[in-house]
Amino acid sequence: MDREIPKDVLRREQRTRWIKWGSIVAGIVVLVVVLLSTMRKSINESDVTMALADRGTIETSVNASGRVVPAFEEIINSPISTKIVEVYSREGDSVKEGTPLLRLDLQSAQTEIDKLMDERRMKQYELEQTRLNNHTFLTNLEMQVKVKEMDVNRKRVEVANERRLDSLGSGTGDRVREAELAYSTGQLELEQLRQQLVNERSVREASMKMKGLELDIFEKNFAEKQRTLNDARILSPRAATLTYVNNQIGQQIGQGEKVAVISDLSHFKVDAEIADSYAERVAVGAKAIVRLGRQKLEGHVASVTPLSKNGVIAFSVVLDNDDNERLRSGLKTDVFVMCDIKDEAVRIPNGPYFKGPGPYELFVETSEGELEKKSVRLGDSNYEYVEVVDGLNAGDRVIVSDMSNFANSGRLKLNKETKK
Repeated sequence: MDREIPKDVLRREQRTRWIKWGSIVAGIVVLVVVLLSTMRKSINESDVTMALADRGTIETSVNASGRVVPAFEEIINSPISTKIVEVYSREGDSVKEGTPLLRLDLQSAQTEIDKLMDERRMKQYELEQTRLNNHTFLTNLEMQVKVKEMDVNRKRVEVANERRLDSLGSGTGDRVREAELAYSTGQLELEQLRQQLVNERSVREASMKMKGLELDIFEKNFAEKQRTLNDARILSPRAATLTYVNNQIGQQIGQGEKVAVISDLSHFKVDAEIADSYAERVAVGAKAIVRLGRQKLEGHVASVTPLSKNGVIAFSVVLDNDDNERLRSGLKTDVFVMCDIKDEAVRIPNGPYFKGPGPYELFVETSEGELEKKSVRLGDSNYEYVEVVDGLNAGDRVIVSDMSNFANSGRLKLNKETKK
């Protein structure tokens, strides 16, 4: 017959089972924690760039891409259609003002100039001939007027004589009327000659002006042809460096085709482009910073193109130190145009993570010494700082280097170790 198990024995066995199962569960939990800790991605502090968010002033700017170009560059085009006969200078040569660069075939142009010179002399002779003819004609007409005036005076005397004789009874009324008619006719003829003289003077004067104007127009065309011929003698317009020359002797070139380029390689400026959405923030006179590696050069916006092309506008920056030794023609640069000042803004250093204002996901160090991905909204920037609109507080430590390899990670272990 079975005996009843004492209650204290049952409680002791039950307590033993609870302890055993509790130990098993605790061990499993510890094992899971250890496994999760082992499986969590980690990153060395020496492999990233961390920055401290702080409060300060941001002189905001817009970022543009630029290219260093000579401060002075002149393209020399052929003023006529011809061919290259001889090349005097090579690319890279330092040339002085008036130095011959190359020689073009100018025979046809010179022949045309010679024909124009003959035509100019002919027009000058024609003008002189017209002047002499006008002078002769008007002189003869003036003489006719004087002769007619004398004839009219004579007829006036005859009228007075006939009237006197008629009053004495020695004349007749018919002779008086005949004399008066001749006198009136003479007056009309004299008035006609005088009016003809006035008209002829106006006509001849207008004719001379027209001939003079034709000669002036011809002189201007001739001077333009002469200037074109002089320009065809390709000379350096100033002291500079020859950066391009068409050295293909015998090659046919068209009017307006580039044959040489001279540049001042001792002074430079920056030609830049920016999206047209920032057009209202780029103005002539605005301060600009040009970054060459770690070096920054100050300048100002000198000109802005009024039209947008392919979604961008172009502008040029004149540098305060335009002869800096690091400046090289064709060198690509970052250009920052200053446009506003914000005080007491939360800011973090600018870096490769920043692509423009908008939302970002950045890794921020937690109080446990780990990295947690946070949604952060960034605003304006300059070449040093980026404005934090939301998501960070002053004093937060945030990674400002490229973290694209951890785009799918929400939390990382930060291994604090000494940088090598």
